[in-house]
Amino acid sequence: MIHFADDSTKQAVRDMWKICFGDSDAYMDIYFNHKYRNENTLIYIEDKKPVASLQMLLFEFTFHGSEISIAYLSGLCTLPNYRSRGYMKQLLLKSYHVAKEREIPLMILVPQDKGVMSYYERFGFAQTFDPGIETLSQLSKIMEASNEDIHKAYDSFNSLYRDNDMTVQKSFADFEAILEEANLYNYPPKTNLTGMARVIDASRLISIYSSKYPSHSFNLRVEDELIHENNAQFKISQGNVEIIKPNTSIISDFIKVNIKELTQLLLGYHISERKEPLSTLFPEKEPAMHFMLE
Repeated sequence: MIHFADDSTKQAVRDMWKICFGDSDAYMDIYFNHKYRNENTLIYIEDKKPVASLQMLLFEFTFHGSEISIAYLSGLCTLPNYRSRGYMKQLLLKSYHVAKEREIPLMILVPQDKGVMSYYERFGFAQTFDPGIETLSQLSKIMEASNEDIHKAYDSFNSLYRDNDMTVQKSFADFEAILEEANLYNYPPKTNLTGMARVIDASRLISIYSSKYPSHSFNLRVEDELIHENNAQFKISQGNVEIIKPNTSIISDFIKVNIKELTQLLLGYHISERKEPLSTLFPEKEPAMHFMLE
């Protein structure tokens, strides 16, 4: 049975995190003080206790020049004795429903390795963020240049990324947490993270894309095995989008993509490697995810 966490289960969620990930208490204090929220935490109850959980951390994301709310899935874990029972699958599907209700059109996450990445691909996630090669600006130097004034430091930090498209943006509260984590580990060098994304609301994201590129006119058919509302044909023309649901009128001339392909196309991920017409319809971007309390 799936519930949102509350004050009576918060400690159990933290204990589960400790068992599954083994992070230090100092790090967990930062995470649970700054990022954890009961209302954004889903737990699976079995044997009258939480045995699996995930958290949906809220961020802003620059998407084709617009800022949209996204959910960063974090702390996905199941107690060892309760694995291989499908609990995480049920939590993920529930999180999609919650995101849809909250009008969050996109989800992202950071997989630990290729095996974990393959697992999330089964649920419609696709790689959209590449690992960085260059070291990001040192937070210690930003603080030093700002005379240790955290507000000035945030302004400097924010100016580095706010105008970057396809980038996870950080609020001042996020920056405070980032600094605490960096200080805990003596300001280690950071790079962009390998990450995945999943479209939750295809019609909304396609509409934003279309309004940005009104000269692009084509028909797109999207297939999504898990979020049935995304299954539709989209007639894109002059910045407008007409949605044609299955079992109604059929457009014969369309481009067919699954939800993973759509996610990569909308985020501009490795577009130059695709064939026409997709390589000319969707602009190449460099999606970036960093400083996620990883």
